[in-house]
Amino acid sequence: MKVSFNELQGLSRKAFSGVGFDDGDASDAADMVVWMEAHGLNGIQSLKRSLAFILEEDQSHSPEIIYQDADLCVVDAHNRTALNNASLAIELGYAKCRARGLSVTKIRHCHNRMLIVGYLSRVARRNMSVTAFWRDSHQPLTEILVSFKAGEEAPEICMYSLDDIPDDTEPNDGITLVMVNHVNLMPDFKADQTLNNLLHQDKHSMNNWQKHALAEGIEVEPEMWDRLKELATRILVESSDDSRQGAGAGTSDND
Repeated sequence: MKVSFNELQGLSRKAFSGVGFDDGDASDAADMVVWMEAHGLNGIQSLKRSLAFILEEDQSHSPEIIYQDADLCVVDAHNRTALNNASLAIELGYAKCRARGLSVTKIRHCHNRMLIVGYLSRVARRNMSVTAFWRDSHQPLTEILVSFKAGEEAPEICMYSLDDIPDDTEPNDGITLVMVNHVNLMPDFKADQTLNNLLHQDKHSMNNWQKHALAEGIEVEPEMWDRLKELATRILVESSDDSRQGAGAGTSDND
């Protein structure tokens, strides 16, 4: 089935609110999923894969800053998804880069990391270059590099696997972000490095995807659309419960 950009955004926001996201976080998460879907990055499928994790997470727990100085911050997401646990680290990195010209941000123990790309688009549109790097899997060793030029909405994305794995390589469920205020950092692969290019997504194709999505709508599986509606109804249930508990004279300071 096809739905409009705004319909998908609105229902996703209500679904995230139903899961337990704060209003601002629910709006951010919905924006990120729909941004990815509209740019051909399978935001709905990424959300579908991460829903089981999201439903098990305690949304009242915030990510933890475990180290920071003028140029660097390290944030522990405590094995939760990027959707509700990356914005703090990104905003910290942005503020440090504004002050110092360059910042490095590390997010540890974070799942569904591709969902961070929409957040990074916001940073780029605020006229800052940002590059994200993470290892997507260990067997085979697969790395993902996402690079935004300052002022541009869509990035260059490269996913590649390595034939030669270093002996001291360990599994890594983190993300490293590098933000630069005055120059652009874009990928330039070493000529002597053997890489198996699994994916290369350029900004032009993503911008074309967005134009098509806005004009023609976004394809969503009916089952996934129904799942989002089911999650969204949790808001109505909780609101009804709150209303019943608050009924009657003298039960509220606002009476």
